[in-house]
Amino acid sequence: MNSEHTLDKKKLRKAFERAASSYDQAAVLQREISNRMLSRLEYIKYSPDVILDAGSGTGYGTQQLAKRYPASQLIAVDIAWAMLSHARPNTTWWQRLLPVQQHIYYVCADIEQMPIKSNSVGMVWSNLALQWCNDLDCTFAEMHRILRTDGLLMFSTFGPDTLKELRQSFAQVDTYSHVNRFIDMHDIGDLLVHNGFTTPVMDMEYITLTYADVISVMRDLKAIGAHNTLLGRQQGLMGKNKWHKAISAYEKLRRDGKLSATFEVVYGHAWKPLDRRSVLTPETRRQLGLVP
Repeated sequence: MNSEHTLDKKKLRKAFERAASSYDQAAVLQREISNRMLSRLEYIKYSPDVILDAGSGTGYGTQQLAKRYPASQLIAVDIAWAMLSHARPNTTWWQRLLPVQQHIYYVCADIEQMPIKSNSVGMVWSNLALQWCNDLDCTFAEMHRILRTDGLLMFSTFGPDTLKELRQSFAQVDTYSHVNRFIDMHDIGDLLVHNGFTTPVMDMEYITLTYADVISVMRDLKAIGAHNTLLGRQQGLMGKNKWHKAISAYEKLRRDGKLSATFEVVYGHAWKPLDRRSVLTPETRRQLGLVP
């Protein structure tokens, strides 16, 4: 992938480590989208025995899933240990070596390469984490690997129009990438099929938050660890002249006394199908020209 659009995972981890204490106060959108994803489960009659929350953050989604599926074992995976620590109840150091609850386990790892056994998970749930992956194709392959046959992948992520106002404003200043890159919904669907998922269902909606000023927009993004971590971004602080020019460009977008921040939210779910090759006898596979 072009380094201009490559996320620096070390800086990404540090950003989320620093944001752990402020995340819950600023993550209004993240909780709302998580709730909307949960409501969609009403139409999916499925009770997984093991659920993996990929990019679990401070644990809001994990706890909601635990309430919905009290008999299921949950695995919360996040790249930032501080996020996982915030999600866990206060315990002594030796208790943190054990599951906090009988059915919830916490794993600090990158969801692009998870230390999870193949074919061991009934559902992979991921709320607004896929946009932090450098190789979504690889990430879907990893999720397919850990899912059991007939397992469910359910996720949300951001689409290309996310923070378009901020992107347009900084484009008036220079050619650097000040806003992270987001993938189109149709391309995401294609990657699901490419990685062996079946019957993918994709849809999208726009959610717009309003702010009093640009500083409030940036403050919220920083509070949830979502400020820019692209390798191709400008190094060092932006000069005052450029910063004021960017703010001025954003101010021109003010409507009814407020500044908008648009989020294109992409939802998707798909299933890991039965490998039909596994139900064919060796003789039938030879007749079909398949490798035994």
